[in-house]
Amino acid sequence: MKKVIPYSLKSLVIYFLKLGTWGFGGPVALVSYMHRDLVENKKWISEDEYKEGLTLAQLAPGPLAAQLGIYIGFVHYRLLGATLAGLAFVIPSFLMVVTLGYFYKLYSGLVWMQAIFYGVSAAVIGIIALSAYKLTIKSIGKLNLVSFKSNWILWVFYLSGLIFTVITKREDVFLFIICGLIYMLLKAPPGWIKKPIIAPSILLVFFTTSVNENETLLKIALFFTKAGTFVFGSGLAIVPFLHAGVVQEYRWLTESEFLDAVAVAMITPGPVVITVGFIGYLVAGFYGATVAAIATFLPCYLFTVLLAPFFHKIAKNKSIKAFVDGITAAVIGALVGAVIIIASRSIMDFSTAIIAILALLTLIYIKKIQEPQIILLAALIGLIIKFYE
Repeated sequence: MKKVIPYSLKSLVIYFLKLGTWGFGGPVALVSYMHRDLVENKKWISEDEYKEGLTLAQLAPGPLAAQLGIYIGFVHYRLLGATLAGLAFVIPSFLMVVTLGYFYKLYSGLVWMQAIFYGVSAAVIGIIALSAYKLTIKSIGKLNLVSFKSNWILWVFYLSGLIFTVITKREDVFLFIICGLIYMLLKAPPGWIKKPIIAPSILLVFFTTSVNENETLLKIALFFTKAGTFVFGSGLAIVPFLHAGVVQEYRWLTESEFLDAVAVAMITPGPVVITVGFIGYLVAGFYGATVAAIATFLPCYLFTVLLAPFFHKIAKNKSIKAFVDGITAAVIGALVGAVIIIASRSIMDFSTAIIAILALLTLIYIKKIQEPQIILLAALIGLIIKFYE
């Protein structure tokens, strides 16, 4: 007997359009909304199906909330459902950041716009500093002796990512992969390791190319594809990748413009990773935004739809989990390193230091206030400070 699906594909698409339009709060909040709405209230998805999607989203690279949305679309409507759910979730916030990018380019030379982002950029430092701390606690362990002893290998990877990023002022994918492989070999070596004669060689393919300087869109596509392929968990984990590429390597954006891009992602709903659309727009207009968004989300989409049918085997594979844990430790360390670099260049005076500290303390002690509200308040403070200078 054919199983009756309790909702239509149209209803699912409308739900994700609404979530992408009104869903504030970052990846943790967004995945919580999906559970509340689709599992508890509507009962479209079972608890087990939700947990399977969440586990897969945590194991595979890509932004957590977007991957879970794609997986939920896949559950009953397979490839078409995954495609439409993913597009519906991302498109609203993409259009918002492109619109903001248009006005940012139009008015960024004006005093009032500079004043707004004077406060906003400082607040972002405080916000991403707290996010980096939370990711550290969640993925590696608490900052205490017990955690240092029990997870010392992950802490070594974490510090390696942090120190390497601070010293070189860039991220290194090879470092992340090496950390993942070492942890996998130490904690859960795969079966083929014990059979060296027939063991396949590990091939690491990276997106490298020699392109003409005028082929900006191709550079954007290659860079953001690599970024989307090596980001695990929170959307903010992409920050060190983006900072190293768009500020350090290609010099597409200045330090302050990069912080403004992160801020724009935080004041818009949907996945935080959508900041890539804003960055792409500043670099090459609407086509740049489109290419950056597609390149970033395509790996996430492909990982989800390709791995979903084999979920049970993947989830139980200890070697894969250990590999991901090793990479994640180094990536989060790199995120902390990126926060240090950005803060050292963006905290320009006493006022910006105070705004950053206040943003951090507000998030810690006033639970009802969320990131978008803090950013809007920081914008107001920036206007006031510049007005009275």
